[in-house]
Amino acid sequence: MQPIARVDSRLADVYWLAFLLTGDHDASVEAAVDAVDLRAGAQPFFSTWVLRWSRKISISKALAAVRDDLHASAQRTEARLAGDRAPKLRNRSLSDAATKVDLERTLLAMDVFPRCVLVLSILEGLPVEDVAILLDADRGLVEKALASALDEFTRRLSSTRLQVPDRPVPGGLGEFQNA
Repeated sequence: MQPIARVDSRLADVYWLAFLLTGDHDASVEAAVDAVDLRAGAQPFFSTWVLRWSRKISISKALAAVRDDLHASAQRTEARLAGDRAPKLRNRSLSDAATKVDLERTLLAMDVFPRCVLVLSILEGLPVEDVAILLDADRGLVEKALASALDEFTRRLSSTRLQVPDRPVPGGLGEFQNA
């Protein structure tokens, strides 16, 4: 792969991350544009660091774009999970037939707070404490929302058109295996 194609792919990933957080193409473009601008001025020596930093900026801008919806969704999630004492994780696997489009549709069908918790925790690999800070939420609510979101995500995805395979999930989906 050419270096320029790799950069374009990484910037497309930054846009997709913002889109999964916002669910809005326009807000995602705005969040990703700053990442492109930051990346364009970087010297090759700092390119990896700048790319990581640009993801953080994109996340911040995406969350700011949906802040009101995020707050309302957090309240709905808290009310819905109020009686739950401990997260209930079910053993489910994803099919290797799951495409990026399937993942996107399934995530975007979820309410914004649990979706953001899932995307930031699982796809971005952020610790629960960091997710709680980014979402301005209680750690306990984030933990409950994550368990609930994983259950909802795997249930929705497996109930669409996919069958659970007997073989391992391909690379990139391993975080969701046995979620």
